Order: sequence, then structure tokens, then C-alpha cells
Amino acid sequence: MAEGQLLVENLVSVWWVALAAVLAPILALVTRRRVPDVVWLLVFGTVIGPHALGLAATTESVVFLRELGLGFLFLLAGLEVDTTDMRGRQGRQAAVTWLACAALGFGAGMLLLEGQVHVAVVLAIASTSTALGTLLPILKDSGALGTPLGRATMIHGAYGEMLPIVAMSLLLSTRGTWQAAVVLVAFAAAAAVVVAIPRRVYHLAPILGRAFGRASNTTMQTTLRITVLILITLMLLTAVLELDVALGAFTAGILLNAVLKGAAPDHAREITHKVEIVGFSLLIPVFFVTSGMNIDVAAVAARWPLLLGFVAVILLVRGLPVFAREQWTTTHSGLTNLRERAALGLYASTGLPIIVAVTQIAASSEIISTDLASVMVTAGAVTVLVFPFTAAHLASRSGHDRVA
Repeated sequence: MAEGQLLVENLVSVWWVALAAVLAPILALVTRRRVPDVVWLLVFGTVIGPHALGLAATTESVVFLRELGLGFLFLLAGLEVDTTDMRGRQGRQAAVTWLACAALGFGAGMLLLEGQVHVAVVLAIASTSTALGTLLPILKDSGALGTPLGRATMIHGAYGEMLPIVAMSLLLSTRGTWQAAVVLVAFAAAAAVVVAIPRRVYHLAPILGRAFGRASNTTMQTTLRITVLILITLMLLTAVLELDVALGAFTAGILLNAVLKGAAPDHAREITHKVEIVGFSLLIPVFFVTSGMNIDVAAVAARWPLLLGFVAVILLVRGLPVFAREQWTTTHSGLTNLRERAALGLYASTGLPIIVAVTQIAASSEIISTDLASVMVTAGAVTVLVFPFTAAHLASRSGHDRVA
């Protein structure tokens, strides 16, 4: 009887989440995508969550689906990253820019928080992240992905996803910094082995490889199943090593992308498309809706100056340095005018998934309060709502200027 009741509770919560996942794109289309789908998911999560109507709860099953959704979101972000660009001159400049942003964020945190080191670290990580997974559909829909601005956004976004995750694993770990660094190196080596195994099997048994390739678009979905296995393996590995699962998922995406582009470029695009279908149909919406369910609207409203202040901090410590480096130094991005550089700064400042992840870790470790976590997540939602829209407007005006 108890099991039946538990099943009903889980299904009721998932039903409300699924309803939100259906309604969010409708409202996004009605608003001509000026308000992105992800923001509507957060809004609906806030409405159905325990701090508002209380229609859905973060049960154990919902939390597990949420973690899988986080994994698919970061897997997709990793699959879209071009490691060649990251290693190139432009990529190196983007990495240096992120380090400068992180130093500014930490300095701002120490100044504003009167020397609270751990909270300053949380602020630095949260304020310097880039929501690459959130920006991808926006850039694709606008046709900007293949432009210099789109490529620059992808490179800054890759470092804005990867380096904050590494920083979380190093600086917010229960281990010492050097111990955490050793664990990270061990994880990187293990991840490379995990991804290399299927490729090695394909080479040693080409008949099996060809059979798997032919079955990839049948009901067996062999290549997608291997991708999911690698994703869950690396998420499990990070969980066992007490690292953030986002690191495992993002690493899986980057390594799979590098392997597939070298061995089977056609499969790379095909697998990305299939992962998008699986992820965006339910699992990724679960992640964003449940993130909204954790937002306490009353607490955020009571601390609205802090909300606006955190949005301003994000813009100052992430957006401004990216813009300044593009404007006054050589970054090899190919951006030719002020509006494009300002647009890049706004895109790079758009952050949400990492903010959700780092505040969740910090709140569970009692580094910050749940009220402050709600404010920071809401600020991330504001950046998703405002910054890409403004950046797209600036980029379109830049195109008109060139035509003129």
C-alpha cells in the first residue's frame, strides 16, 4: 500500500513537471522567444513548487530525474564544444579572460562579504559562468552559430562551463585543494579510458563496429545507448569520487565529440541530435522546473536589492572583462565592431545551470542560506531573460550597419 502511495506521489509531481514542459514552449512561441523556454520552465517550477501552490514536490524519484537532466544538459554542451578552437589562439585568450573574471569575482566577493572566503568563492564561480547549453538553441534559432560572434560565444561558453565546474570540484570540495587536484587528475585519466574503450573495441572487431553502425538508426539505437552508458559511467565516477556530476557529463560530451569528429563526423551530428531529443523531451525540463521549485519568491522579493546587485556583479565581473579584452586587445575572434563585442560580453554573462549547481552545493554545505541561493538562481534567470535578447538585438543592428 505504501509503495502504491509513493508511486502516486512521484507520478503526480512528474505530471506537473511534464505539463510545465509542454506549456513553456507554447508561451515561448507566443512571446516570439523573447522570453526563452528555459525561463518559462523556471517560472512554472516556481508556481507549482512548495513555496507557492505546492502542487509538486522534489521526491526522491524527481531528484534522480533532475540529476539525469543536468547530465544531459552538460553532455550536450560538451558535444557542441570544438576542442580545436579551445586549444587555438582564440581559445587560449578566452581561458585567460575567464581567469581574470574569476579573480575579479573573488575580489568583489571578499569586498562585499567582508572576508568570507568560502562565500566569495561561491560568488566568483556563480558570477563567471556561461550557460552554454542554454545559449545553444538561441544561437541556432537566430542563425548566429556559424558566425564569428557565434564561434566566439561557443569558445567563451566552453570555458565558462568547464572552468567553473573544475573550480567547484577544487575549491568547494570536502577534501583539501591538493587532494582534490589529485582526484581530478585521476578522474581525467579514468574518463579518457572509459571513452577510449568503445573506440578500441571498434578497431579490434570491425565487424562488430559495422554492425553497431548499421543498427544505430533502428530500434536498437546502438550508438545512442553507448553514449548514454558513457554519460552515466562518468556521472557515477564523479559521484563516487565526490565531484560534481556536471563535471562527468561535460567531460563525456567533450571526449565523445573529439572521438566522433575524428573517427565518424557524420555520427557526431546524428548522436547530438538524438541526445537533444532524449534530453529536451523531459529530462532537461525536469532540471529547470525543479530549479524553479527551489526558488522562494517571497524571500527573493524581500531581498530585491540583492537580486539586482548580483545581476550587476555578473555583468561587471564577466561581461565587462570579455568586452574590454575584445575591444582593446587582440583575441583573434574576428569581431569587427563595438556592437558585436558588446553582444559577446552579454552572451558570456548569461549564466544559469552552473549557478543552480554551485548554489545547490553551497546551500547543502551550509556555506550560504537557501534564501541567498534562491536570489542567486533568480538572478541567473534574469540574465537568461535579458542578456541574450539584448545581445541578439545588438548583433542584428551590427549586421544592418555592415549592410549600410
